[in-house]
Amino acid sequence: MDKIYLDNAATTPLADEVIDAMVGTMKMNFGNPSSTHSFGQEAKILIENVRRQVADYLHVTPAEIIFTSCGTESNNMIIKSSVEHLGVERIISSPLEHKCVSESILDMKSRKGVEVNYIRPNEKGDIDLNKLEELLKSSDKKTLVSLMHANNEIGNIVDIKKIAALCKVYNALYHSDTVKTMAHMKFDFSDTLVDFASCSAHKFHGPKGVGFAFIRKATGLKGIITGGPQERSLRAGTENVAGIVGLGKALELCINNMEAYAAHIREIKEYAIERLSAEVPHIKFNGRSGEMENSVDSVLSVLLPYKNPLIGLQLDMKGIAISQGSACSSGASKPSMVMMMVLSEDEMDHCTPLRISFSHLTTKSDIDALANALKEISSDYTIEKTNVEHR
Repeated sequence: MDKIYLDNAATTPLADEVIDAMVGTMKMNFGNPSSTHSFGQEAKILIENVRRQVADYLHVTPAEIIFTSCGTESNNMIIKSSVEHLGVERIISSPLEHKCVSESILDMKSRKGVEVNYIRPNEKGDIDLNKLEELLKSSDKKTLVSLMHANNEIGNIVDIKKIAALCKVYNALYHSDTVKTMAHMKFDFSDTLVDFASCSAHKFHGPKGVGFAFIRKATGLKGIITGGPQERSLRAGTENVAGIVGLGKALELCINNMEAYAAHIREIKEYAIERLSAEVPHIKFNGRSGEMENSVDSVLSVLLPYKNPLIGLQLDMKGIAISQGSACSSGASKPSMVMMMVLSEDEMDHCTPLRISFSHLTTKSDIDALANALKEISSDYTIEKTNVEHR
């Protein structure tokens, strides 16, 4: 049975060029980058070349790029160090954030007494920037705003340039979880004045276990993993040289092919909306994911008009890999916070959410297979449109 992969928001397949670059590095550049001999310095040069490459992409200085193990580590470091070392007393965020952000915030609330304010999204998953400004005005406490660039479940995009500008007016720090958009979109942090951002290589056809944090030098953020001078003393520990090289190669491929990849993924998303709408009556698209503006093209969050908690298993048995939410919450017995924010109580009780996510490798035949499988599964259910509040 041919397998179809439609869970690219969870992780993406490694590009062949990435594998080749990593294997070559593991064979030829095994030295410790902290060693002063030639073996170590050759490895160090590879790391610094990728650091400059990332910095050029973001229009920042190499010293502002810190390699980490993943986006989760980057987000933890930024949030916790902002409280520990920068004197942040209040955090403004939303219920839509990834768990690594939301749980880091709650940890700082419980252990450090940080005040936490949430901006509740509307039923489409949009964040009201007027409410953000009201909150920024309301207190003189040192504040960190943490709002992700694009949601990993419903695809909604926020205007990080506007948020960064607001934060500057009110002397707040701004952290954006950019894991979903990094390497998929153009960034210019010399113009968009975010203070912190995060990245995970496996979201753009790079290896798992490596990412980076952008930390604007002027913030003075300090590391929380100590024990060595690596990464400007912000992240102690021997660097993952092959992983960093793989990140650099994946980033290079995405930058060089960004327009072509984006055009293909957009076409696939439009086709998926058309086919699923035709084959599953009364299907709904959650958040802004069913629109071609204000959302990332790689994510389509759907709501099937019947309750079927086994849908993921049924599709997997047909050779189709999808997700019912964030990969970090896939084992949970209850819906994710994101779904709880954008679905009505009736929809939560009587419908089934799915997250379908694409890459430049996704084909229309993949979508045809999914649409046909959902049509077959849906035929076992009596669908009453009136039972569901379609908003």
